[in-house]
Amino acid sequence: MYEFLFLALVFGPFLAPSVALCAAVALAWRARDRRPVLAARLPRTATCVLVAVLGGAAAYGAYSWGVMSGFYILDPDQTCASKGARGDRIVTRWTLPLSTRCVTADGAGTELVPAWVNPVIFMGLALLPAALAAAILASRRKRRARAVVSD
Repeated sequence: MYEFLFLALVFGPFLAPSVALCAAVALAWRARDRRPVLAARLPRTATCVLVAVLGGAAAYGAYSWGVMSGFYILDPDQTCASKGARGDRIVTRWTLPLSTRCVTADGAGTELVPAWVNPVIFMGLALLPAALAAAILASRRKRRARAVVSD
């Protein structure tokens, strides 16, 4: 199981942009033939699902990129030295917000995770359930409209 999670993190920076690109192309394809959506009307269910996929892929890709930016195999000193941190090092890690810091003995720290990673993770994690909720509402609206027409 741990091997699968490791591979998911390793291939995340490559897999997530591919999924996001496919979702963005599908959204653009759908928008090409559609009228603009009014503010009082929800988009269609498939559009909401594509937006949820786009948000989830962005969060997954950013998270895996951030985790792998502070990843080391043999020694934390190797990672810190590769990023330019000097002196004795202690590596601190946080899962959310994602953080890997090389802290020297005098307290100076060097952040290994890029600054853009955490905002993208949180925006993707906020967009995913919001878009899925909109998809559920759009699906229910469509069912009600069919029930009214068939009655």
